[in-house]
Amino acid sequence: MQPKPDFLPVKYSQTILTELMIPSYANFGGKIHGGVLLSLMDKVAYVCAAKHAGNYCVTASIDGVDFLAPVEVGEMVSLKASVVYVGRTSLVVGIRVESENIKTREIKHTNTSYFTMVAKDETGKPVEVPGLTLETREQVRRFIEARRRKDAKAEYKQNCAKIKVPVVDERMLETLKGERCRYEKKSSIIL
Repeated sequence: MQPKPDFLPVKYSQTILTELMIPSYANFGGKIHGGVLLSLMDKVAYVCAAKHAGNYCVTASIDGVDFLAPVEVGEMVSLKASVVYVGRTSLVVGIRVESENIKTREIKHTNTSYFTMVAKDETGKPVEVPGLTLETREQVRRFIEARRRKDAKAEYKQNCAKIKVPVVDERMLETLKGERCRYEKKSSIIL
């Protein structure tokens, strides 16, 4: 068994997963379910992260998934994954999803997302991952952007913690004015 390297280049773990979109993946509107695409994104993120880490990896979070264009039955979907940032035990995998109409050869960018993965050892404890060797300015840019997203996410979590409402009282009910809801007090409802 070889010792784990201290650093690995981005290209070492870059992964492309391509799959044909079949009718069983479609919703009633004939478009591919978003959940099918999310499942494929999770799969390619795992492969990319596990290859870099040299360990089993689990999904810790997903930084937003915007569905930019629908995917049709019969199209080929390619998911391109790269490690864009590493921490001590975590990695951020950037994923770009493209669909291709085989007949027309039209390629659409359908999704971009960032998955944070955590490397685990055999006992399920977080384990250190190799550092990332950046070889291009584009890789440096993506690393810096991932670091900034991480900082913004931490700030967002702090802000969300501040908006939790401990008890609904008359002052809080005032904030509902002008909203598209109504409050019907029922004694059996537990807030």
